[in-house]
Amino acid sequence: MKHLLFVLFFFSCIITGAQSTLRGFIKDAETGEPLFSATVGLEGTPYGSQTDENGYFSINKIPKGTYTLFVSAFDHAPLKESITIEGDGKVLSRNILLKKKEIEIGAVEIEGKRNDQKSSVGISKETMTPQDIKRIPNIGGQPDLVQALTTLPGFVSTGDQGGQIFVRGGSPVQNKVFLDGMIVYNPFHSIGIYSVFDTEIISTADVYTSGFGAQYGGRISSIMDIKTRDGNKKEISGKVGINPVATRVVVEGPLKKLNENGGGISYILSAKRSHLDYTTKQFYPYINDGAGLPFSFLDLYGKVSFSGASGSKLNLFAFNFNDAVTNYKSLANFGWSNVGYGGNFVIVPSSSAVLISGNFANSRYRVNLDEGTLPQRYSEIKSFNLGLDFKYIMKSDVLNYGIEVVGYGTDYSTFSILDPKLKVALSQNNNELCGFFTYKINREKFVVEPGIRLQYYTAFGGILMPEPRFGFKYKFSERFRTKLALGRYSQNVISLNSDRDVVNLFFGYLTGPDELQDKFIRPNGTTMQVSNNRLQRAWHYVTGFEFDITEKINLNVEGYLRQFQMVVNQNRNKLFPDDQSNQNRPEVLRKDFIVESGWAAGTDMVLKYETKTTYLYLVYSLAKVRRWDGVQWYAPVFDRRHNVNFVASKKWGEKREWEWSVRWNLGSGLPFTQTQGYYQPPSITNGISTDYVNSNSNGLGVQYGKLNGGRLPYYHRLDLSVKRSFKMRHKITLDAVAGVSNAYNRANVFYIDRITNSRVDQLPILPTIGIDMSF
Repeated sequence: MKHLLFVLFFFSCIITGAQSTLRGFIKDAETGEPLFSATVGLEGTPYGSQTDENGYFSINKIPKGTYTLFVSAFDHAPLKESITIEGDGKVLSRNILLKKKEIEIGAVEIEGKRNDQKSSVGISKETMTPQDIKRIPNIGGQPDLVQALTTLPGFVSTGDQGGQIFVRGGSPVQNKVFLDGMIVYNPFHSIGIYSVFDTEIISTADVYTSGFGAQYGGRISSIMDIKTRDGNKKEISGKVGINPVATRVVVEGPLKKLNENGGGISYILSAKRSHLDYTTKQFYPYINDGAGLPFSFLDLYGKVSFSGASGSKLNLFAFNFNDAVTNYKSLANFGWSNVGYGGNFVIVPSSSAVLISGNFANSRYRVNLDEGTLPQRYSEIKSFNLGLDFKYIMKSDVLNYGIEVVGYGTDYSTFSILDPKLKVALSQNNNELCGFFTYKINREKFVVEPGIRLQYYTAFGGILMPEPRFGFKYKFSERFRTKLALGRYSQNVISLNSDRDVVNLFFGYLTGPDELQDKFIRPNGTTMQVSNNRLQRAWHYVTGFEFDITEKINLNVEGYLRQFQMVVNQNRNKLFPDDQSNQNRPEVLRKDFIVESGWAAGTDMVLKYETKTTYLYLVYSLAKVRRWDGVQWYAPVFDRRHNVNFVASKKWGEKREWEWSVRWNLGSGLPFTQTQGYYQPPSITNGISTDYVNSNSNGLGVQYGKLNGGRLPYYHRLDLSVKRSFKMRHKITLDAVAGVSNAYNRANVFYIDRITNSRVDQLPILPTIGIDMSF
């Protein structure tokens, strides 16, 4: 490892030694927060750049001379200053603080977004900010990332209570979520309308639904890379909010105030506590026959940021997320906790134009399920991850390479589905070592981004998985661009529940298990030797186009195909113990897990209109997902054929103190397995000695129809909200929010209890009010 790090650093130095470079950071003058996508250039020349998520820019190969540097960023006053480039391979650093300025949407923002679209492939990627999240009507008056995610193309949610999020035909365990570089193993609460992330501390959330680059790996479906902002480096500030769903507090301020070079030390703390279990009984007696909703959670997060005058930076953070479900359906008590700590850093070498960044983290996630008379089930994963990235900007091109190390240990305890008295326990330890390389070539007419990721798994005796990635964009004109991407992906982590189930409270983890069949029959009848490679694998193929219809209206269309070469699912058809006496029986009837393959294909269309005061967002997704379990093709429970999301928001008033928002969602029915009939199964409690003729029946048996052969009715829901802001003294602002979720009280079916034949619906109409105070 030490030798590899030395080679990477040495390489990063020698490739930059002969270049004349202007580099630096652009930050907000009031808070010290980095400004993303700010435009930096030398007036009257072709030399220019844009800042990344760290506010970093780099312009190289600049001839010797004196220039006028200009900097512009949306909502900030532009800046110009004279600079002198001395040449001879020297590096000139500039850290610039821009003052805030309220302006109408115009050339600055439009040009910034257009430059970003033209300079990157950007396929299947959405970057969300707190402003984007707050445009969406929210349940309880509190904006949340999970509610915004479900409006994105390719996203399907199966329910408000215990449902999961599926992305373009992938299972939840196939989505990888980062928080400041740390892997978060369960980012969504059991009440499926809230995540563990407080919107007020989010800087950006980059969501990749397909075809992501070589810098990401370890999952075969999607990536969510969430970064938090730094605390205020000039003064103490914060926000307190309360509504019928939750109460939250955010406090931030300086430990060492911001100086003229952008250096300083700050902190930010957030706490979010739900009280649904109490308020739903008081305010919504029509829910669950007056018993309310049994969900509760507590999320704590803290971060300290150290910024140096050179632009180098260190963030240290810690979190504690908890979730609980009490007496769910009068059957179960459930809870999970996720605790962790870590940090990330940016290093700016004085004599090199390379930007070095990295992260390190350690976490523990544990989930428990108590089902009364049944033995308790639990799952735990302890994990660490660290990474080191090198970025070098060569005029319009970007070289990026680095390494990542992930280690995890899993512990799992449950009972046999054949006999609850039989305990099933598994413990495993595995590691992943990854190296990646990408090179983005940006020219006038096209952008090409080839990459390679080498993913080494220590499991199964050691497996090296080469994963090529490729992205391409062609710019036919200033307004019309086509794009495509393809790549290979793999993962070793699996879920301890089945993605055939609609309701999944117990969401545990294991690494690739040994309890798999030796052979898998493909749809064409050929046989795959599973023991040769037990990793889950998939190929992504994506193509599409972007069209700027006007300067404020954009159309984005993408078609995709995913080929799941191998996925691992829990075996719901197990009938016999996997012991020596049953070795002659089919593996599909005795193994704990099964191998499947399949595909997902679809088209996503996004039409967006945006000004300073008006936002319109229309999404239509057409998709089809199929899985092959070795015997039959079936549609998984998240196979939603049609999905429509319409979001609109409008600010008005003399000082734009009013804002209304609306969201309407329409989705075709999800698949489910129909019930064909019932029977009384014989009791075999005494094994072969049971008097099955005279013994009492062992409950009620269900005769199932074809796997997911039926379809639920269409789902649709309208959410509305209106907000009024009041400016008070001493920089205090009050935001009063009134809203209603499921405004016309649509009875959207969640699932049917097969035994009682009772219907369980998703959330009914929920009017709410809330107040936020900023100081």
